[in-house]
Amino acid sequence: MRITELLKLESIELGVKLGSKEEAIDKLAGLMDAGGRLKDKAGYKEGILAREALGSTAVGDGIAIPHAKVDAVKEPGLAAVTVPEGVDYEAFDGSLANLIFMIAAPADGADVHLEALANLSTLLMNPGFKEGLLAAETKEEFLAIIDEAEKERFGGKESGDDAGKNAGNGQNGKTGRETGRSAKESAGEAEGAASAKTGYRVLCVTACPTGIAHTYMAAENLENVGKKLGIPVKAETNGSGGAANVLTAAEIQAADAIIIAADKNVEMARFDGKPVIMTSVSDGIHKGEELVKKAVSGTVPVYHHAGGSADGAVSSGEGGDSIGRTIYKHLMNGVSHMLPFVIGGGILIALAFLFDDYAIDPANFGKNTPLAAYLKTIGEQAFGMMLPVLAGFIAMSIADRPGLAVGFVGGMIAKMGSTFANPAGGAVNAGFLGALFAGFAGGYLVVGLKKLCSHLPKSLEGIKPVLIYPVAGIFLAAVATTFINPFMGMINDGLNHFLNGMGGSSKVLLGAVLGGMMSIDMGGPFNKAAYVFGTAQLAEGNFDMMAAVMAGGMVPPLAIALCTTFFKNKFTEKERQSGLVNYIMGLSFISEGAIPFAAQDPLRVIPSCIAGSAVAGGLSMLFGCTLRAPHGGIFVLPTIGNPAMYLLSVAAGSAVGCVILAALKKKQNS
Repeated sequence: MRITELLKLESIELGVKLGSKEEAIDKLAGLMDAGGRLKDKAGYKEGILAREALGSTAVGDGIAIPHAKVDAVKEPGLAAVTVPEGVDYEAFDGSLANLIFMIAAPADGADVHLEALANLSTLLMNPGFKEGLLAAETKEEFLAIIDEAEKERFGGKESGDDAGKNAGNGQNGKTGRETGRSAKESAGEAEGAASAKTGYRVLCVTACPTGIAHTYMAAENLENVGKKLGIPVKAETNGSGGAANVLTAAEIQAADAIIIAADKNVEMARFDGKPVIMTSVSDGIHKGEELVKKAVSGTVPVYHHAGGSADGAVSSGEGGDSIGRTIYKHLMNGVSHMLPFVIGGGILIALAFLFDDYAIDPANFGKNTPLAAYLKTIGEQAFGMMLPVLAGFIAMSIADRPGLAVGFVGGMIAKMGSTFANPAGGAVNAGFLGALFAGFAGGYLVVGLKKLCSHLPKSLEGIKPVLIYPVAGIFLAAVATTFINPFMGMINDGLNHFLNGMGGSSKVLLGAVLGGMMSIDMGGPFNKAAYVFGTAQLAEGNFDMMAAVMAGGMVPPLAIALCTTFFKNKFTEKERQSGLVNYIMGLSFISEGAIPFAAQDPLRVIPSCIAGSAVAGGLSMLFGCTLRAPHGGIFVLPTIGNPAMYLLSVAAGSAVGCVILAALKKKQNS
C-alpha cells in the first residue's frame, strides 16, 4: 500500500490558520472523518488525546505527527494540513508546527498500511521534502510530491512494477518487472558486499509504544547521521507490523556498540557482552549525532543480560539499573500482562450482579438468571487466570521465554493451593503474595539452570529449552511454591482478618492513604503500589479498597480541570486550554493527564492532588462504596456499589484539590 492510497483529497487542507494544539487536533480529526476512515470520531479523538497525554507527538523542525491505534478507526488513513503561520504543538525545540500529518490505525485487522506509514515517517526526516509540501498550491500537487518522493526513496520493487506496466502486457511487462527486480537485487548485493567488507560499526533498535511513526523516524535519523559522519549504521525497527531490517548475529558480533532508542521492551539477550546505550525513541530523533558519536567513543558500558549468556555473565540490573529498579520492572511486566484478565473478568462479574435479581436466591446472587450466570462464569474464568499470568510474565521478564511455563505453573499452584507441607491440613491458598513469590522464584531458578547448563556439550543445545528448562524448572518451582504456600497463606489470612476487623475510622484512614498514593507520582511506583494492592484485595473479596483507589486516581486531572475553569487568573491561556482536556482524562480514569501540570509546578500541584485524592479515597470508604472491576471512570459506574456517594466522594476530592491548588498558585500575567 502506498502513502497516496491512505491520504485522500478530502482529508487534506492547505494554508490553514490554527490557534492552538487542541484546534489542530479538532481540524485533523474532522478531515479524517471526512475521508470516511472513522467509525467514531469522538472515540478516535479520545485516542489522540490519550497519546498526547504521554508526550507531544511534535517531532521538531515544524513537523507533528499525532496518531492513534484504536477501535474507533474503520480503516487506516492519513489526514494532513499545512499551517503557514505555524501552531504551538509543544515541540521539544520550541518550533511552531507548519506541517501536520495525523495517522489513524485500526486496533486490529490487517497491517498492510504499516509500510506506507513507515515510509511517510522516513520521508519526513529528509531535507527538502517538507519544504516541497509547504509550497504546494493545490491538494493534487501535495499528493504528487508525496508520490514522487516515495517512488524515488523506495524505488526498488515499485520501480520494477512500474517498468512492467509501462512496457505493456505480456513479455514486455514481464521484462520490465524483471528489470526492476534485478536492479533491486543488484543494489542489495552491492550493499551486502560493502557491509561484509566494512561492517556496521553502530547498530540500532528503535521502538515506540504504537510503532507507527516515531519508530521509523528515529531509525531514519540515526542512519542519516551515520552517513553524515562516515560511520556505517544499521537500524532495526520494532513497529506495529513486527521487526524489520532485523540485526543478524554476525552484525552484532562485529559492531562497536548498540543503540537502543525505545520506549517499550525489545529483545535484549542477543546484545549480551556488547556496549549498549539505552535511551528513548525521541532521543533517536533529536539527538542522533550525539548518540552515534558516543557509540564509537569507546566509553559505553558493556551490557550483561539478566537472563545469562554463554559465559554466564549476569548483571545486577539490566542496563545499569539498581537491584530494586530491576525487581520493580519484573513486577510491572507481570502486572501489565495480568491487567487485561483482571479488568475483563472483573467487569463481566460486576455486570453479572447488575443483571441479576437478588430476590430470587440471595445465596446464589450473580447466577440466578441465565444471562447473569453466563457472564459470571466467563468472568470467573478470566479473573481466575490473574495469578498464573502474573507469575508467568514475572518469570519471563527475568529468564526470557523459558521462564514463562515455569512461572505460570508456579502461579497456578499458588492459586489452587496444596495440602503438602500444610500442618493444619487442607489446601492452602497463597493468593497474590504466593503468585509473586512463584514468579520471581521461577524466573531465577531458570536463570540458575541456564548457568548450570552452559557447561553442557553444544550437541545438547537444542534440548535445553524444550526439555531441561521446562521439566526441571517446573518441578523446582512447584516444590518451592508448595513449601512457601503455608507461610504466604498465613500472611494472606492475617491481612484479611486485619482489614475485615478494621473499624470505621481505620478504614477511612486506609482509604485516604490509598487514594493519596494514587497522586504522589501519577503512574509511578507509589501509584502502581496502591493499584496492585487494590487489585490483590479484589481476589480476596474486599471490594471497598478498589473503590477508594479508583476514586483517588480520578481526582488529579479533575482537580486541575476545575481549577483552570474557576481560577483562570492562576493559569496561562495555554494551560487553561489544556485544562479542559483533563475533564475527559479524569472522567476516564487517566491520572496521567495531570502530569504536564505537575512537571511544570510540582511543589504546588502534587500536594494539592494528594490532598484531594486522599479526601476522595477516605470518603469512598466512609460511605461504604464498592467496586468489583479494577478500573475507574464513569464507564464502570453501573458496577459500583453506592454510586451516588461514590460520585460525591470524587467530586468532593476534586473540589478540595482545586481549592488548595488555587490557594497555592500565583496569578499569571497571561
